[in-house]
Amino acid sequence: MRRTLQTDGLTQSVLEAGEGPLVLLIHGFPELAISWTAQIEALAAAGFRVVAPDMRGYGQTLGPERTEDFSILHLVGDMVDLVRALGEDACVVVGHDWGSAVAWSCALMRPDVFRAVVGMSVPFQPRAPGGPPIKAMKALTARAGLGDLYIVAFQSIVAHTDLDLDPTVALRKCFWAYDGATAAADRHTGFLPPGVPLLATISDQATLPPWMSADHFAQYVAAFTDGGFKRPFDWYRNLDRNWELTAFLQGKTINQPSLFIVGADDPVRHYAGRHEKTQGDWLTDLRGQVELDGAGHWIQQERPDEVNAALIGFLRGLEP
Repeated sequence: MRRTLQTDGLTQSVLEAGEGPLVLLIHGFPELAISWTAQIEALAAAGFRVVAPDMRGYGQTLGPERTEDFSILHLVGDMVDLVRALGEDACVVVGHDWGSAVAWSCALMRPDVFRAVVGMSVPFQPRAPGGPPIKAMKALTARAGLGDLYIVAFQSIVAHTDLDLDPTVALRKCFWAYDGATAAADRHTGFLPPGVPLLATISDQATLPPWMSADHFAQYVAAFTDGGFKRPFDWYRNLDRNWELTAFLQGKTINQPSLFIVGADDPVRHYAGRHEKTQGDWLTDLRGQVELDGAGHWIQQERPDEVNAALIGFLRGLEP
């Protein structure tokens, strides 16, 4: 069931099903609440109340226009407000991609509200001392001769316009380039030649992944045609601001039960995979790191049965 909830300063559109302990599912880029369709059904059947919002700037939860209103404090605040609006005091939070970063931050900032956490595809990355991340990313890729990480390219105030020109092509290319079923030579590394936009580095022969039906894809296209890519890009444009706002979290660990799920062939591992090796230093109750062979980045949609089994096992393990 889809319904709308009013939280502090934001009207949130959510998909909801089931009864029992609350599980919050947070999507990433460029996704929507519908990316969790298989998980909503399975977790509800397993005895949980499941809620998946269209996040701030996405789908039917468009939100504000100002770039600075998409900081990590806003995104975590939205989830705290959503739990309260649902009439609950606490929940388990699950995130994928950017949603994973938000889920880790929820657990880090409000352990009283988020009693356990699952991250998918993007591992926990502690705040690094010494300066904001974009400058560090530029220096690292320059030394390695890798060009620009797309995250750096997304900082441009006009970077999103390339995707706005044709959302159908943009979404098809993005899903294809990061999918496990795409040939390894065609999967994206995340790095761009200087001055070359993301879509120009992905083949025009891109097709829909095997798990993506035409009807499902049409929902993505309609949402991004209506809402555009500017607000989703604003999440990236706040990375340096997020670093400045979170000095109070320096050195803080996540002590709630946690789980990490990743595809063995996820291209994000080219630039974030190193953090998988150190997660145990920061997640003090890490109960597993699940790697799905042959899976790419869109793991909950590529491998719904295996992801559902891992989630249900983790959630049941939390109960007395």
